[in-house]
Amino acid sequence: MARIAPLQRGNADPPTATTLDALKAKLGMVPNLFSTFARAPATLNAYLSSGDSLSKGKLTSRQREIISLAVAQANSCQYCLSAHTALGKRAGLSESEVRDARAGGAPDRLDAAIAALSVQIVQKRGSVSDSDFEAARASGLDESMMVEILGNVALNILTNYTNNFARTDIDFPVVTV
Repeated sequence: MARIAPLQRGNADPPTATTLDALKAKLGMVPNLFSTFARAPATLNAYLSSGDSLSKGKLTSRQREIISLAVAQANSCQYCLSAHTALGKRAGLSESEVRDARAGGAPDRLDAAIAALSVQIVQKRGSVSDSDFEAARASGLDESMMVEILGNVALNILTNYTNNFARTDIDFPVVTV
């Protein structure tokens, strides 16, 4: 059971209700994470604007899903593992690629570097070693991509921590941690 109940659309202020309506129109539903964020509209809007900005970067939707899966596994976030397993498949990840991402890897060299760096950032709280940094660079990640990966990791940490803190009810097919 959720520790923080998702905000019901009827209880939202007009701007937040409009945002929730737009999410429903875009996604076909309002995931409980977004309704939980809606308890603090500034957080909901910060998440949405950051996600929108990051979606326009160099990383593909598949690569962003790899990051989301790797970070969710590293943070033991069952909600995000469940959501991003479904979203990852929609972005073109196979079942084995989802498993690989959760383990911090991928069959493709660049995607594997993205997954590995994401896990290292989480585990080392951003203080990756020089050898990890150089390994990422040698695998094809330039500084621009590394900073973009860092932005995606940070955004995923927000969702992971919110779900773990709020104990958000999972509204996707449930995946175990």
